[in-house]
Amino acid sequence: MSDRRDFIKKAALGTIGISSVLSCSSTAANTAVIPTVNPDKKAVKPLVISTWNHGLPANDETWKQLKNGKSALDAIEAGMKIPEADPEVRSVGYGGFPDREGKVTLDACIMDHNSDCGSVSFLQGIKHPISVAKKVLQNTPHVMLSGQGALQFALAEGFKEENLLTAEAEADWKKWMEESKYKPVINMENHDTISMLVIDEAGNISGGCTTSGAAWKMHGRVGDSPIIGAGLFLDNEVGAAAATGLGEAVIRTAGSAMVVELMRQGKSPFEACKEIVERIYDKHKNHKDMEYLQVGFIAINKNGEHAGYSLRSGFNYAVCDDAHGNRMEDATFKMSWDN
Repeated sequence: MSDRRDFIKKAALGTIGISSVLSCSSTAANTAVIPTVNPDKKAVKPLVISTWNHGLPANDETWKQLKNGKSALDAIEAGMKIPEADPEVRSVGYGGFPDREGKVTLDACIMDHNSDCGSVSFLQGIKHPISVAKKVLQNTPHVMLSGQGALQFALAEGFKEENLLTAEAEADWKKWMEESKYKPVINMENHDTISMLVIDEAGNISGGCTTSGAAWKMHGRVGDSPIIGAGLFLDNEVGAAAATGLGEAVIRTAGSAMVVELMRQGKSPFEACKEIVERIYDKHKNHKDMEYLQVGFIAINKNGEHAGYSLRSGFNYAVCDDAHGNRMEDATFKMSWDN
């Protein structure tokens, strides 16, 4: 956990920036794991994996929904609505840090095993963007709606417009405004997208992602989270991947799509995540973003093998299955924040 504390300490400097439902009750395990290839190739299902500590309650709800016979999309939506509605989760939905103008803007996407997708970007005033993204998938011929158009669609679908800027987030924004020094350091406090990947009882893969994005971003900025192929990608014949971290770096490398393509070529989830993180490092080692750059990926393959890997220390993710319940695992990383 010392790496985790170091991760948060460094980031703070930049932001002045469930066989049964019961089997997946949250546990305290938090041990770094380098996954190995499942020797008998027997598919692990169901499986839920999601980024960061708030993945635990999200996983719990998703697992409950799956065990109650809900579809993977419904389960993902229900799980991700937990952090979206939690004002203590400062980078997802209600309570998320605002942009430079003091406005909370949200991005989300969802994707099913048929490769049907729904996405919203730059959405304001709607607490559950993951639900709007699901409606885009189900009720429109499009993949992405953005800005005012996304809001109009949400209102037409019966969503309620409300103020998402909490008093706490507003106070932090005003404090930041005193110096307005922008360094988009990625951490639990100011930017930690929740991405979720699911294998259901039938062995089909789905995924989702939701975020309020980087704190203090320019108004109108959209990161990787709502972009299919960047923040989230899956191929039901191969596997799935999702990203967290500085969205610009993930977009530049089509990160999640590339992780899935490497798994298609035979690499394990761990090997695929690691290779794309190395690629991002190579492209950014002399880049202006390198000082505060953090990127992490989670991935699963069709056999239910899973992994996480990040550029810098501190990234963790929640995993839920029948064998071991719901627990945290620390991602292996390339370098610490001292490097």
